[in-house]
Amino acid sequence: MDIFKSIIDSEKGITVQNFIICLVAAAVLGFVISLIHMYRTKYSQSFAITLALLPSLVAVIILMVNGNIGTGIAVAGAFSLTRFRSQPGTGREISSIFFAMVTGLACGTGYIALAVIFVLVIGVLSIFYLSIGFGTGDAGVKELSIVIPENLDYSDIFDDLFKTYTEKHELVRARTTNMGSMYKLKYEVTMKKDMSEKRFMDEIRTRNGNLEVMLGRVETPVDTI
Repeated sequence: MDIFKSIIDSEKGITVQNFIICLVAAAVLGFVISLIHMYRTKYSQSFAITLALLPSLVAVIILMVNGNIGTGIAVAGAFSLTRFRSQPGTGREISSIFFAMVTGLACGTGYIALAVIFVLVIGVLSIFYLSIGFGTGDAGVKELSIVIPENLDYSDIFDDLFKTYTEKHELVRARTTNMGSMYKLKYEVTMKKDMSEKRFMDEIRTRNGNLEVMLGRVETPVDTI
């Protein structure tokens, strides 16, 4: 089928027309990929722009060495661009980077139709999984952080509150802070339905001397990778 054929003739090489078509296709698909990434995701403007430009950059690299032994080296070099961030991103960001790179690679080798189909299929699947909340886990589990003075025994001081306000709780970590004068406790709790989080936190504050109490969603490895 024609969609599985490259628009670049291996005998004639790259023409100006082919170069423009590949570059424009990569730019348009990069814009679409950036929009897909922004769907229900926290993002920065710099990352969104980089994601939109990445397919064009990869496509130009491949076009410049098309039909040459250096193609393999260029492909490896293009994919090493995942290190352009000073800090690793979330799983969604990393997958979007590879999404953009594969699209740029397809455009750079002249497989424009395949690139379009690829972006449409992966884009639809990505939006679908986000829409149905796939992989969100147990949304009822929350992280509770409590600071207490060193003279309090944290082993059972909050047990009656946990029994009243939560369905289950688990002490994940306890560590000293403020030069050993305080303990910082980290729990994972599942709140009971119709229970007030504010009232729960207020009752904890009456026991820990009005020190810091924090209740929020549990951080997953994806949040910190």
